Amino acid sequence: MGLGNYAAGALIMPYARFAAAARTACHDVEALAAQFGASLEQICHRLSTLQRPGARGVPLYFVRLDFAGNITKRHSATRFQFARFGGTCPMWNVHDAFSRPDAWMVQLAQMPDRVRYVCVAKGVVKSSGAYLEADRRYALGLGCEAQYADQLVYADGLDLAGPSAPIGVSCRICERTDCSQRAFP
Repeated sequence: MGLGNYAAGALIMPYARFAAAARTACHDVEALAAQFGASLEQICHRLSTLQRPGARGVPLYFVRLDFAGNITKRHSATRFQFARFGGTCPMWNVHDAFSRPDAWMVQLAQMPDRVRYVCVAKGVVKSSGAYLEADRRYALGLGCEAQYADQLVYADGLDLAGPSAPIGVSCRICERTDCSQRAFP
């Protein structure tokens, strides 16, 4: 299934053309979605796969969380660490995306390994197609190490020298003992 989805994405968004468009648009997900007739999720996923030798794009991670905070899809060309079990760090901006699906949330964050990331999140609603069935709500996360921030439209105006939000993988294994949102001792 994964290979089939990758092949479909490659047909809709051919590597060289998509990579060039991504650079030109400074990785603006909405602009790319309009240009390629794809969903925001499809664009985010494709951006995270642009790592062909000799034609590498910005190393990005992509994640999709359900409303309960479970990671339902992920792909990464970065060192960003994802929770394998349980919920993700509550300080990560992907959680805020559910409350404001009309806005792009941008965060400068730092993992415990001291690597800083520009984290972008957007809430999306997938219609159930029926009145009596609940719509599905997801948060999409996309990000890169701060050293690539100049290539992302979302980092415009972001103070890269300023403070960053301390985030971790998950509360259960986080090294940060002074977090106000910690769920476990």
